[in-house]
Amino acid sequence: MKTNEELQRDVQNAIQFEPLMHAAEIGVMVKDGIVTLTGNVDRYYKKIEVENATKNVAGVKAVVENITVINNDFVKDDNEIAVEVVYALDSNWSVPKEKVKVKVERGWVTLDGELSCNYERDAAKSAVNYLMGVKGVTCNIKIKSQVPDGIEKKHVENALARHWSINAKDITVTVLGAMVTLTGDVTSLYQKEEAGRIAWNTPGVLSVNNRLVVEYEYAFVDQSKII
Repeated sequence: MKTNEELQRDVQNAIQFEPLMHAAEIGVMVKDGIVTLTGNVDRYYKKIEVENATKNVAGVKAVVENITVINNDFVKDDNEIAVEVVYALDSNWSVPKEKVKVKVERGWVTLDGELSCNYERDAAKSAVNYLMGVKGVTCNIKIKSQVPDGIEKKHVENALARHWSINAKDITVTVLGAMVTLTGDVTSLYQKEEAGRIAWNTPGVLSVNNRLVVEYEYAFVDQSKII
C-alpha cells in the first residue's frame, strides 16, 4: 500500500531517472492516484518524457499536465517550423507521402488528414515531437482502413498477450464491426495506454473504446497525522 507521499516520491524519482530531465524543475502533486505536473521545459520532447515517465509508475490513475514549453534560447518562426515538419514527415518511411496536412500557429503544430492505420498516425506525431521550436502537437489525423474483412477478436487478444507488461488475462476484448472495446483492470496508466495502442494497431480497426480501469491498492494517509 502507498500513501500520497510515497506515490509522489516514486513519480519524482521516475522523472529524475530520465537522462534528459536531471536539471528540470518539475512540480509533482498527488491526490488519490491523480498526479498533477507543473513547471517549465525548453523542449516539447522533454514534456513528453515527463508524461511518459509518470504514466509508467504503478498506481498512477490519471495525469493532469500543466507543463509549459518555453524556447527562450532558440526561437523559430512558424514558417521555419512548418518547413521542418513537412521535411520530417516526408523523410519518415512510415508516413505515406502527402497524406498529412500541417498547420503551425505560434509554435503549435496541428496534423490533419487520413491514414490507413494507427501505426502511421503514431509515426507522424513522433516525427514532429523532437523538432526544435515546437511547443505542442495536436493530432487530428483520422484512420480510414483499407482492410476489407472484419476484425478478428483473437488477433487483438494475441497481440495483448505478447506484450511483456500487460496481463492479458485481466482484459476482455469485444469487437463490433471495426470498433474494439477493452474492459478490465490494469495496474498503471502506462498499461492502459499500451493496451489501447496495441488494439489500434490491429489491421482494420477504426476506433477503440478503452474502458480499462487502473486499479492499485492504496492507503491514502496524511503523514502529518501519524505520530
